[in-house]
Amino acid sequence: MFKTATVIAGCFVFIQIGFAEESVWVRHTIDNTSRGADGIRVADINSDGHPDLVTGWEEGGQIRVYTNPGPKAADSAWPLSIAGHVASPEDAVFADLDGDGQMEVVSCCEGKNRSVYFHWQNGESWDTVAVPAMKSQGLWMFCTPMNIDHQNGIDLVVGAKGNNAQLGWLQSPSDPREISEWTWHPLTEVGWIMSIEVTDMDGDGDDDILYTDRKLSRRGLHWLEYERDGSGTPQWTRHTIGGTDREVMFLSQGDLNHDGQSDIAVAVKNGPITWYERVGASGQNWREHEIPMPSDAGTGKGIAILDIDLDGLNDLVFSCEHSGEKRGLEWLKRDNVMSDEWSFIDIAGLEDGVKFDLLQTIDLDQDGDLDLLTCEERDNLGVIWYENPTISK
Repeated sequence: MFKTATVIAGCFVFIQIGFAEESVWVRHTIDNTSRGADGIRVADINSDGHPDLVTGWEEGGQIRVYTNPGPKAADSAWPLSIAGHVASPEDAVFADLDGDGQMEVVSCCEGKNRSVYFHWQNGESWDTVAVPAMKSQGLWMFCTPMNIDHQNGIDLVVGAKGNNAQLGWLQSPSDPREISEWTWHPLTEVGWIMSIEVTDMDGDGDDDILYTDRKLSRRGLHWLEYERDGSGTPQWTRHTIGGTDREVMFLSQGDLNHDGQSDIAVAVKNGPITWYERVGASGQNWREHEIPMPSDAGTGKGIAILDIDLDGLNDLVFSCEHSGEKRGLEWLKRDNVMSDEWSFIDIAGLEDGVKFDLLQTIDLDQDGDLDLLTCEERDNLGVIWYENPTISK
């Protein structure tokens, strides 16, 4: 534990940096006024330098956008707008669909809805339109923007779950506002998509698709290598990293062994936290490591790689489902990058929360350490964030 002194408006402010295991992560509620908050995605939609949020409320049937009020008010309820009313939303993400500099929202729906929607800003309100190519075509679970054909603006990578489920991309037309002209291109059969990330896996200068599939014969952690044939048509080759013998959930990328290369961690339902050490730059070779889950935690759901306590070593934080009377959020640290011994440190306690979800790590109070943003949909804690106690003023 140590202190640094900073001068603010002529006064010395001492900032204490360090971490004690008994330090309390204070929970702050952004919104708990609907039902079934299911995942949080982030973008600065008003260009004020503060990250804004979008969430689908599955049981409430709403897509809500939250405008960040700034660090001084971040611990209170955030201003919100309802981008749309849709049944069974499973995911919502920001995307500038028409390239005008203003963010739209794309929502993915399962249940009886089985559709993907575009939510367009219209002054102070929003217009919601189902994409014809996707309507009633799948139990859509996750979407990530990606400029695949480099022609008409942003395209979308979308994945589903269930029988005949697909992972593919939705191609933007010359006029993205012509919803009927968006074209669906399936890439591979899947069982249940959890994560989709756009990243250059092989260092060749173009983006590939990294994803987790938790069910059926093609489950595991995979990536689709992006290439172009002679005509310029995108071509894809699937590579498997691991996890084909377990139910992999959300993923996170980061340098866990501090060798300058990006590793990948996945949460596993009813299994150990698993991380894959990158061996070489090609994206073809990986070394698997397992971290057993503690007996007093729920089952793995979300995962993130970050330096929580600012000691220069990357840590892991994970969220859980089935955490009634068990721990739903914890973080793991180790003394050095060569150690296989991880210490588990509680975040959320045992009292509140049953089903936590996707994790985002952002310094919401701008005190210099990363806070933990997530949602919980069974105790209806809603959209919440936990204040990192590493730096106290």
